[in-house]
Order: sequence, then structure tokens, then C-alpha cells
Amino acid sequence: MRGLVFRGSRNLFTVRAEEPGGLGPELECRIKGKVLKGREGYYNPLAPGDWVTLEAGPDGTARILAAGEWRNLLTRFNQKGQKPQILAANLDLLLCVTSPLSPPFRPRFLDRVLVQAEAAGIPAAILCNKYDLAPSPENRGAPAEQGVEERLGDYRRAGYRVLRVSAKTGWGLDELRALGAGKTTALLGQSGVGKSSLIRALAPGLTIKTGAMNEKYDRGTHTTTLSVMREIGIPPVPGGPEIPSRIIDTPGIRRMVPDGVKPEDLILYMREFAPLAGRCAYGLSCSHRGEPGCRITEALAAGTIHEDRYESFLRIGDELAAL
Repeated sequence: MRGLVFRGSRNLFTVRAEEPGGLGPELECRIKGKVLKGREGYYNPLAPGDWVTLEAGPDGTARILAAGEWRNLLTRFNQKGQKPQILAANLDLLLCVTSPLSPPFRPRFLDRVLVQAEAAGIPAAILCNKYDLAPSPENRGAPAEQGVEERLGDYRRAGYRVLRVSAKTGWGLDELRALGAGKTTALLGQSGVGKSSLIRALAPGLTIKTGAMNEKYDRGTHTTTLSVMREIGIPPVPGGPEIPSRIIDTPGIRRMVPDGVKPEDLILYMREFAPLAGRCAYGLSCSHRGEPGCRITEALAAGTIHEDRYESFLRIGDELAAL
């Protein structure tokens, strides 16, 4: 039988088997033989969203015989294990979650997540949570931190959808519900941006642990230690019928190193850079660091590429070259 992975680590996974009309109850599963064919090169063999072939066992358990093919795959390079780490599989949407103030807005982290999404072919949007911390007459305006709205506007100009949301007050959640209804969505962001709080706001009946901010370092504490998928009902319009949806809460990540991206291909995965690939005077051999006739630095001077995005482009490229 076929089953869908909801969570797990090492050699113990929670899977729900396909049944007529939907998915059955949770099964505790182990990999037969402990090594899953085709997944030997990964830090972890399975993640939420993976489809697997199961062999039923006694007492509500089962063994995983094989893994299915991926439609797409969200990974990062795990520097500790020196292997790709699977965060989620077979996604319809990736929400890159950030916050305007606490923890501070970190566009360089967003840039890395967006590069990974582009390389994996996963539709991505930016979700700025905790908008109740942005002071204004309605307590939802421009964030206090200089440049946050400018950067969000620049991402929007590059073609990314940007959502401004407050899980605490409920502001902006209707747009989020409309976007996520009927989809398998993953939330990815640093600790403290409120991923678990967003899921709890979308599905108030769920019991999900949320953590407090570490005031000394102005960053969140880890409350989600591994990726977990939940099946919830989301109404696409206020008061409308709920549509079965799946949402994956990933662990808070402090460092995102893109996986499977060659330094020379990075330009293809940054949306405002990609149309200029190969059009420099030195063609594909251009380093984009000041050569005459470089279309990237010309676009930077003209303001069509933001200076922070250009800095991210250089830093990510250097980091990938050093791996």
C-alpha cells in the first residue's frame, strides 16, 4: 500500500496510508533494512510530503519498502553532515516567513530561501508575520526598522508575492487562507518568526507549542525540532466551506546554505538577474564584479537591481564556490 509521511527522523516515521476517500490513521513505520534505496546520499532519507510504499505489520505498525518519486524537493545543504538535508517534499507552495522587528528582518536569509525555491521549481511567496509590531495609527503600517518596506517592495517588483500578516491579531490571515487552501504548503524561516503561531491561527483547534523570544540575542528559541505536516481545513473565503489542506512546519533555521546550486548557475535563480544571464560583454565568463560591459553592474547602477540583492548574489556565489 501507499502512504504519506507526516513526520519522522532517523529510522522512525509517522505515515498515513491511502484508503478509499482519503488517508487512514497514523502508522509507526521503520525502513525495511534501515537503508532506503535511492536516498543514500541524503542527511535524512524521508521528510513530510514524501510518498512511500508500505508493508503492513502487526499492532498498527508498518515497514517502509520504497520511496516514491519526487514532484519537487525542498532541501538545504547540511554543513555538519556535508549532505543535502530534506525539509519537505512535493510542495505546491513555499512560504518564506520573516518578521519586521522581533526577530529583525533578515533579507539575506530570504534571498537564500528564494534561490533554493527557484532551483527546486517550487512556487514561493514571502510572508512577513508579526505585523502588529509595526507602529501606525492602525498598528499595522510601515515597520519601525528602516528599509523593511523598501525591501518588501523590491521583492514584489522582482515578481514575488508578499503577504503582511499578524498571527496575533488575525490581520492578513484571510489572504493567507485564500492562498493556502487546498495546497500542500511549507513554512520556512528562522526561529522566532512565528511559524507555529501562524498554523495555530489557521487551525485554532490544533495544540502546537510556541516559544518565547530570546531577548538577549533577539532571536527565537527552537520549538519545532523536525519538520511536521498537519492536515487541516482552510476556508478560501471567510465563512466558506473548509477545503482539506496540508501545512508543513519546518524547524527554525539560522543558516540556509542552498543545495544543488552551482556558483555559475546562481544568476538563473535570482529573478531580476536571470534575464541578464549571458548578456555581458564577457558573456558567461563575467564575474559581475566590475568588468566593462557587465549588465548586472549596469542594472545595479540604474537601480533596477537592489544593492542588497547584489551583495547577496556575491556572498552566496562565494559561499557555493567554497563548498
